[in-house]
Amino acid sequence: MSTELALSSGIVLFLVLFIPFLIHLSHRLGKQESEGKAKNEAYESGISFIHKDSFERFNVKYYLVAILFILFDVETLFMFPWAVNLRELGYFGLFEMFTFMGLLLAGLIYVYKKGALKWE
Repeated sequence: MSTELALSSGIVLFLVLFIPFLIHLSHRLGKQESEGKAKNEAYESGISFIHKDSFERFNVKYYLVAILFILFDVETLFMFPWAVNLRELGYFGLFEMFTFMGLLLAGLIYVYKKGALKWE
């Protein structure tokens, strides 16, 4: 039997025996909760559950801010590989990234002028 096989078998055997033992031990030694009304509630945070209409309207600004965050955050996904390979890309890569950032800046200016960033 090779050493790697013996080691991996030992680790698997240890985990198979030790994890159920820890679960059993925590169940035995842990705090026992009493049965009651609060235990059957959906949330036990002290705030009573309030039934509301399922068609409650949310402010569209929440969604707009989330979409704008994702839109402008994705730019980092494109900028990181560019920054890593900047020397190999040369001046063309530099010009290309400045063009990309200029388009993003134009989009940000457009969004700002439309008033999407004003929180009222």
